[in-house]
Amino acid sequence: MARYEFINAVKATTNHDGTRRYLIQRMCRWLKVSASGFYEWASRPMSAAERRREELKPLVAKAFIDSDGRYGYRRIQVRLARWGRYVHEDVIRDLMRELGLVACQPRRSRKGTTRQAAKRADIPDLVSRDFTATAPGVTLVGDITYISTWEGWLYLALVIDCYSRKI
Repeated sequence: MARYEFINAVKATTNHDGTRRYLIQRMCRWLKVSASGFYEWASRPMSAAERRREELKPLVAKAFIDSDGRYGYRRIQVRLARWGRYVHEDVIRDLMRELGLVACQPRRSRKGTTRQAAKRADIPDLVSRDFTATAPGVTLVGDITYISTWEGWLYLALVIDCYSRKI
């Protein structure tokens, strides 16, 4: 119970002279729980599920450290399965949260299709940003783009007639 855990954590705090800061009975009254319930909770032996979680914590931490902090709960689940420990992913996620382990997933770098030269040449604007034409074939402009496909990148170059807007 969260209230009992809070009382257990606060009961160790002391004043400057070494005396307890808060009495357990007073904290139980403030939180509206019984003192006998707190003492019963504190003396209760650890359950099998809690024991198993405590046994899993060092294994989860080891798998996380072995991956240099990159593995999330799914990969840690696979690693534990290889070690012969079959654990539900929700348990691993909770244990990682308790231990403060947050996976750092490196992002792929986005690759560009062109490389810029150290010294760029000035490209003249031959149409002076005027994309109109009085007759077909007088003013032609071009463009290039790339398209991602399952087989890789495809490059598409276009030449456009400014009079009819046909490619």
